[in-house]
Amino acid sequence: TPFVGLENFAELFSDPNMARVLTNTLALSFLSILTSPLPLVLAILISEVKSGWFKRLVQTTSTLPNYISWVIVFSLAFSMFSADGAVNQIIEKLGFGPTTVNVLGNAERVWTVQTLLLVWKSVGWSAIIYLAAIVSIDGEQYDAAKVDGAGRFRCIWHITIPSVMPTFLVLLLLSISNLLSAGFEQYLVFNNIMVADRIEVLDLYVYRLGLVTSDYSYSTAVGIFKSVISILLLFTVNGLSKRIRGESIV
Repeated sequence: TPFVGLENFAELFSDPNMARVLTNTLALSFLSILTSPLPLVLAILISEVKSGWFKRLVQTTSTLPNYISWVIVFSLAFSMFSADGAVNQIIEKLGFGPTTVNVLGNAERVWTVQTLLLVWKSVGWSAIIYLAAIVSIDGEQYDAAKVDGAGRFRCIWHITIPSVMPTFLVLLLLSISNLLSAGFEQYLVFNNIMVADRIEVLDLYVYRLGLVTSDYSYSTAVGIFKSVISILLLFTVNGLSKRIRGESIV
């Protein structure tokens, strides 16, 4: 086999699909980062619930979707939001019009739909980390604040949020380091011809190149490129963490 050197890596910069794939990957990753405060908000709300059974119920129902396979999530979404799904049948029976709401086939809304599905599936599981951080807060701080006249919202703003902020920053920086790892299974099962151009992320592109078109050399180069960029991002955010917080995350 002739040695091609860096030819496959040079092809990255001339690949007409690379700009589209990177745009999809970065857009979905940024949307995921924008929703990263939601697990923190959920953890704070759960910690403020006084009823034990209701707290356990919310924790269970919010964490359960994490254990559901994306294949099953797609089946549920398809049965609800397809052209013949439950949502369109309800709209038709209520007399709101014969217009079909094609949620899973709308290329203009696919990023929003996939982000909402990801939030629904992961928010409860991610909140567990913040719940552990909240439990570790010294209760005497809350007692002292209440003696000084602080209410529930004052305690949250001045004690809970500052105490869990280091945990939030570490998880946020790790999310930034995984900017090019938007996911694979979710976008594989939700991929269809109507949204293919807007949902194909870098991992899915590598899969299509390597296992569908059998272009193993170029797909390996794309995978290595993603790994190198991820490592560079990790060390960059580690340096930022050390400069801002005085502590590194690696």
